[in-house]
Amino acid sequence: MNEQEFKNRTKQLGLRIIKLVEALPPGKTGDVLGKQILRSATSVGANYRAACRGKSAADVIAKLGIVEEEADETQYWLELIAEAGLVPLARITDLMAETNEIVAMTVASIKTLRNRQKSKNQ
Repeated sequence: MNEQEFKNRTKQLGLRIIKLVEALPPGKTGDVLGKQILRSATSVGANYRAACRGKSAADVIAKLGIVEEEADETQYWLELIAEAGLVPLARITDLMAETNEIVAMTVASIKTLRNRQKSKNQ
């Protein structure tokens, strides 16, 4: 997957979460969880874009670390939303899988960049 495809994928995650938040039931729990997941999920794409503009390998790795954290946090909020019964699990299973894949791809990218850095420094 190239940079542009991953940018699009992370943006689509944000858009899908926006739709999910709009569908949450009204009330304090839905409002709080909605705000939390909206922030973390939209941050994934924004921080990936920032990583693509990194000034050095170390800068890119640091920014990808933020992408990893925000995607993992999004996964957590999805789990809470499902387990609290705010949305049926079946409705967000694909979204949870997509978020998990984004975490895994980001971790793999970080490992690759760290290994390249180590090879250059040896």
